[in-house]
Amino acid sequence: MADVKWIKITTDIFDDEKILLIESLPDPYAIITCWFKLLCLAGKQNNSGVFMMGRIAYTDKMLATIFRMNEATVTMALKTFEQFGMVEIVDGVITIPNWNKHQSLDAYEKRKERDRLYQAQKRAAQKALITQSSDKSSDESADKSSDIAFIEGDREEDKDIDIDKKKECTDFQSVVDLFHKICVSYPKVRSLSEARKKAIKARLKTYSMDDFRTVFENAENSSFLKGKNDRNWSANFDWLIADKNMAKVLEGNYADKPSRYGRKEKLPDWFGKRELDEDEERAIQRMMSEPKELGVAEHMAIQRIMSEEDQAEAEQLRRELQEAFGGRN
Repeated sequence: MADVKWIKITTDIFDDEKILLIESLPDPYAIITCWFKLLCLAGKQNNSGVFMMGRIAYTDKMLATIFRMNEATVTMALKTFEQFGMVEIVDGVITIPNWNKHQSLDAYEKRKERDRLYQAQKRAAQKALITQSSDKSSDESADKSSDIAFIEGDREEDKDIDIDKKKECTDFQSVVDLFHKICVSYPKVRSLSEARKKAIKARLKTYSMDDFRTVFENAENSSFLKGKNDRNWSANFDWLIADKNMAKVLEGNYADKPSRYGRKEKLPDWFGKRELDEDEERAIQRMMSEPKELGVAEHMAIQRIMSEEDQAEAEQLRRELQEAFGGRN
């Protein structure tokens, strides 16, 4: 097995308790030197920490000769190493326990083999390129043209993506600018957070910019949304662009209603359909103030401007008036 050119030594080896104990013994540095020479020999042999020369186990005398040290010192060092568990004597053979675990020599050999195979494959690929270069020249030109066209296509796609992102950012800001322009009674939007961008993007899938304009106009004209309610609550930009709320505001659910007898109610549909003459206006005013005292001429005037449905609504209005004013005559 081929030898290795290096072994692993931890930087805190001299803080190890075994080395510290050895330093307290007689002739400590000779023992420590023997340990390092033993490690280097194990690495050179690359035999998993087993000290064998072929089929012959190393003896103390053989190690002393190789290390160029006194045999007595080597013998004392080996006994010390065995006592501390640094070496084991197995069937008369000196071994270093867990050698492969600490030195990872198998990984080193695998890396060497992998590098050797890589270099061989690289040389084979280079040789194939040389022999086939003439045959592939035309194909390479075509491939190059295709690559250029592909790159140009990617650039166009990237450009389209950039344009879409720019347009998307513009849409976000346009909605905010429209809000600031119309909803002057509401708090301003200080920043375009990711949550707000997400909400605007979702609404733009359903609503147009004209819809946003209508929503903001309805909100600005709504006393309720501006805080005139029993809770002193008022809407803001985030509330207006929420899906459920935007639909309601767009449909005019929060619009101010005309006041009628101190109550905010919707006027009858027939009111304001056409201009009324003096008799008709007087009849309507009389009906509202004294519904039971209308004369024949006034009833006829009312009927001229109302359809049957309108008359039914007027009758309902009369009943409401009676309830509101206690059936006053």
